[in-house]
Amino acid sequence: MEPTASTQEETEQQRADRLREESLRAAWQKTLLARHDLRPYTLDYVQRLFQNFSEIHGDRRYADDPAIVTGMAVYHGTPVMIVGHQKGRDIKQRQYRNFGYPQPEGYRKAIRAMKLADKFSRPIICFVDTPGAYPSVGAEERGQAEAIAFNLREMARLEVPVVVCVIGEGGSGGALGIAIGNRILMQENAVYTVITPEGCSAILWKDQQHVETAAAALKITASDLKRFGVIDEIVPEPPEGAQENHDAAADLLDRQLRPCLESMLALPGSELRRQRYEKFRRMGAVSTIQALNQAAYTAGSTGTER
Repeated sequence: MEPTASTQEETEQQRADRLREESLRAAWQKTLLARHDLRPYTLDYVQRLFQNFSEIHGDRRYADDPAIVTGMAVYHGTPVMIVGHQKGRDIKQRQYRNFGYPQPEGYRKAIRAMKLADKFSRPIICFVDTPGAYPSVGAEERGQAEAIAFNLREMARLEVPVVVCVIGEGGSGGALGIAIGNRILMQENAVYTVITPEGCSAILWKDQQHVETAAAALKITASDLKRFGVIDEIVPEPPEGAQENHDAAADLLDRQLRPCLESMLALPGSELRRQRYEKFRRMGAVSTIQALNQAAYTAGSTGTER
C-alpha cells in the first residue's frame, strides 16, 4: 500500500519529533554521567598518570580548601604543577571536599600554586570538575567573586603552558576560576555550562520539569562546545563512560594530554600569553557603532558591496 501525502508528512513529523526528543535526552544524559558517583576525579588521574605528587596546602591568608587540590608532580619526565577540583565518594569525603564546591581560599590556593609554577617554569595541568563556586554567605564575605576574577586575570598573564581538562562538571565561574588555558580538553561525557540545567529550568519555567530542554538549549556537551570553539579537543571515554573503567579513561586522556602539552614546551612565555589571550577573545564577538561605521566606510571606499 502506497503511503499517502498526509501519511508521509506525519511520518516525517514523527521522525523529527523523535530526533528532537533524543537530542534533548542526550544533553541531560551526559549531565547525569558527568555527575556519576563512580566517575574518576582529579586524584584518580593523578594516581594513574603522574609520579612524585607532592600536595600544596593553604592559601597563606585564611585556610586550606580541600575542594581544590594542588601540587607538584612529574608527567612523563616533565615537572608540572597540578590544580584540580576534587569531590568525595562517601558522605564523610563529600563533606570534607564540600561536595566539590570551592571556597575563596581554594581559588587563592590555586593561583598561589600557579604562580609558583610560573616562577619555576613548570607547565600547569588543571582538572575541572565542580558544580560551581560555593555560594554561602561566608564565601561571599571572604570575597568569592574577587578570588575568581583575580584568577582569571592572573592566569591570563602566566608565561608557562596551561592545559585544562574538563573531566566532569564544568560549573560556571567555579570552573572558569582554574580554566584559563592555552588548550582545553574535554571528556566526551563531561559538561561545561554557565548554569546547571536545574537552575536554568527554575529561572525560565519556575519548576524542575524542563531540565532536559534546558540542558539541550544551554549547549553544554563536548560536541557543541567544540563546534563553538570553546574547547579544543574531545577526549573519548570507555564504553558506557569513564566511571566503568578508570584505568582506560586515564589512558585515553593521556593519549591526548601528552602531545598537547609537549607541543607547547618550547614556546616562549610571550607567545603562550598571546595565544591564551587570543583564544578567549575569539569566543565572543563584540561590535561597536564606531567599528560598524568604519567597516561600512571601508567597504564603500573600496567599492565592496555587502
